[in-house]
Amino acid sequence: QVQLVESGGGLVQAGGSLRLSCAASGGTFSSYGMGWFRQAPGKEREFVGGITWSGGSTYYADSVKGRFTISRDNAKNTVYLQMNSLKSEDTAVYYCAQATDLFGNYGLTEEKYGAWGQGTQVTVSS
Repeated sequence: QVQLVESGGGLVQAGGSLRLSCAASGGTFSSYGMGWFRQAPGKEREFVGGITWSGGSTYYADSVKGRFTISRDNAKNTVYLQMNSLKSEDTAVYYCAQATDLFGNYGLTEEKYGAWGQGTQVTVSS
C-alpha cells in the first residue's frame, strides 16, 4: 500500500503563491493517476484537480482553473500542486490521493481513489 505525505502548506497573503508536494513511498506511484482535493472548515471535501499516470493530461475544477497547476515527477515519486493568485476561499486542508485504476485516469470523485495523504493546511489571509 502506497503512503502519501503532503508538504508545503502554510500561511500566505491573498494574491500569493504556494507549491504543495505529495511524496509517495511503499508502493507503485508512476502507474496511477493522482488527484488533489481540499476541505474547507464546515464544508465537504472537494476535488481540485487530477493528473494522469504519465502526466500527459490534467484536469481542474472551475474554481481553480487558470490559477492552479498539477505536475508530477515519476522519478521522484512526487506530485505537485502549484497554486498562484491565491484567494481567501482557497483556505482549506489539501489532500493528495492515488487513483485505484492501474494505468488509468484520475477520478473526479473520492470513490476513485484508494490511498490518501494526511493533508496539509493552506491558509490565505485577505
